Amino acid sequence: MKPDLRNWLSEMDRQGIMKHISREVSPINELAAVGKKLEPEYGAFFEHVEGSTMPVVTGLMTSRDRMAMSLGMPYEELLSRFSKALAEPLPCKVLGAEEGPFAIKENILTGAQVDLGILPACLHHEKDSGRYLTAALCVVKDPDTGIRNVCIHRHEVKDRNHLGALLLPRHTNQIFSKAEAEGRPLEVALAIGVHPSLLLASQATTPLGVDEFEIAGALLGEPLELVKCETVDLEVPVESEIIIEGRFLPNVRENEGPFGEYPKTYGPKAPRHVIEVTAITYRNSAIYHTIIPATMEHLLLGGISREASIMQVIRQATPNVRKVHITPASGCRYHVVIQLDQKHEGEAKNAMFAAFTSSTEVKHVVVVDPDIDIYDMQDVEWAIANRVQAGRDVFIIRDAMGNKLDPSSRGGVSDKMGIDATIPMNDKKERFQKIHIHGYENLNLDDYLK
Repeated sequence: MKPDLRNWLSEMDRQGIMKHISREVSPINELAAVGKKLEPEYGAFFEHVEGSTMPVVTGLMTSRDRMAMSLGMPYEELLSRFSKALAEPLPCKVLGAEEGPFAIKENILTGAQVDLGILPACLHHEKDSGRYLTAALCVVKDPDTGIRNVCIHRHEVKDRNHLGALLLPRHTNQIFSKAEAEGRPLEVALAIGVHPSLLLASQATTPLGVDEFEIAGALLGEPLELVKCETVDLEVPVESEIIIEGRFLPNVRENEGPFGEYPKTYGPKAPRHVIEVTAITYRNSAIYHTIIPATMEHLLLGGISREASIMQVIRQATPNVRKVHITPASGCRYHVVIQLDQKHEGEAKNAMFAAFTSSTEVKHVVVVDPDIDIYDMQDVEWAIANRVQAGRDVFIIRDAMGNKLDPSSRGGVSDKMGIDATIPMNDKKERFQKIHIHGYENLNLDDYLK
């Protein structure tokens, strides 16, 4: 079975975790409101969206278990599979024209035919500056190496053939800067409607020069099949629903935003990059995917990949790390909880330093012992309340690089805090032991309530 969006939607239907909405909805606020009401229990498939012939889906993976399920494995296996995929990417397979016809080429719009208005792009929040593409894989190539880079940015629909784009100081921006320094545009392709594994791979934290499509192939266990675009020298997943081709314009910036982002605040309006669209290709009966910002689908896509990457970095500092959790309340970016089987004095602090170096977005790190459930924030808070003395166990790093979308930062400059909530190595562990009722875990309450 090919790894595409439609197969995963069929599986969601089979399991009863996708709700179909047959009444017509507006892409202006209404669709996002319904989708947000349904998540995280259900995804939403909107069969009729005002102003477009394309149905819209949202909420493809609203839990860690569902993300793993889309790859046919439990969540514990997904983390190890993702770590292996980061270490051993699998080269893609580019299909030639003779291997077609390809569904993604069933409709091809170029030149004056191009019209972004055919897409049911949504206005998600009341103060958003316009309709946005939020689930499009952004594909570019490094002009020096020819290696693809794949990620997700937000794209504001400006008119029939222009998009605004927020490029944070990451790989796409680095690559574009190379082209812009020579006065050249950077070719780009946006793929909408792909299998969850591709979305997950696009969020991998890697050095520049790693093709995230190869990570997706390693996750899937087979080379990802790509096909060449029509008007740009790029390759895109053959099983995509919609492809938008174009180019980032050099030395052109236009106001973009505000936009409701993952911290549940609005990113401000500012002059940002512009894409000129040169082609749109799409399947017959194409399905449009939108990610409602700050929902679990949005947060976990970044969180799961970051957890695997952070785990790799921490393991280099200490092999005794058990688990890593980036909390949804922090946008799956700012707060990291580390479960550590500490063997040596100071090991917890080394783990914290490693977490900070893994990503500029990490803001607060808490380290706990193996008896603490890092996915239960009441348990984590219990450890902070009962095992922490601020003068001994809390440290602060001032004026480090953070995230510009953090409203408390100073233009992206942020303080960082580490909390060692582990039992002190030289103290009596009995003092910190949790109370426990013998037989509690195996007791079946129904036996007493019949």
